[in-house]
Amino acid sequence: MTHPFEIELETTLPASPEQVWEAIATGPGIDSWFMGRNEVEPREGGSAAMETGGRRAEALITAYEPGKRFATRTPTAEDGRFMAFEYLLEGRDGAATVLRVVHSGLLGDDWQDEYDALRRGWPFHLGTLRQYLTHFPGRTAVPVFAAAPTGPRPPGDVRAALARELSLSLPVAVGARAHAEPAGLPPLDGEVVWADDERFEIRTADGLYTFHQGPGIALTFHHLFRTGTEGAEDAWQRWLTGLLA
Repeated sequence: MTHPFEIELETTLPASPEQVWEAIATGPGIDSWFMGRNEVEPREGGSAAMETGGRRAEALITAYEPGKRFATRTPTAEDGRFMAFEYLLEGRDGAATVLRVVHSGLLGDDWQDEYDALRRGWPFHLGTLRQYLTHFPGRTAVPVFAAAPTGPRPPGDVRAALARELSLSLPVAVGARAHAEPAGLPPLDGEVVWADDERFEIRTADGLYTFHQGPGIALTFHHLFRTGTEGAEDAWQRWLTGLLA
């Protein structure tokens, strides 16, 4: 049985509509704050694709009005499920833009858990978008993803292990300073800019680093605004796997 849902959020971003459009409607822009590696065909009727952890998802672009409106819709599954995304932009004086996001569709049997995860995730993603537009304007990032099973460990124990490796104390708090020296990677020195019960994010001079713990799995998804990122994804995968071994 499917269940309809809709999540709507609005935020004012410190960027022009043109800058926000580049961030939400181009592959390199989406790579710099959202999830996965993204491709966008710039036209209504074109395709938008996201690849995360070896899984590729495609959607149809249903609206493409540069600087104003961008919308996509995934194919309808056999059981009727689909997801639709709509971004509406409105410029404000002083190089600011109001962005309204509407995420809707039909969810399956586990709709309550899935809806709760989506509802909790969107404020974080929009926070990352704000960090990107504020601190890395005009730049694009290389997305880096890693995942590792946590087995029967409680999420709190996983969070404690992540925090310990990043020189953070619990509870992880916004404004705290983080430091780590992962093998095969440059040292990480930065500030916690987001912290909730499931994830925390660190901003450094050259990236946005997110660490997420959930039932049975831990994830890292980072956005690296530097050169020389070859091998970074493999190195972060080794770091996460070794931490949870």
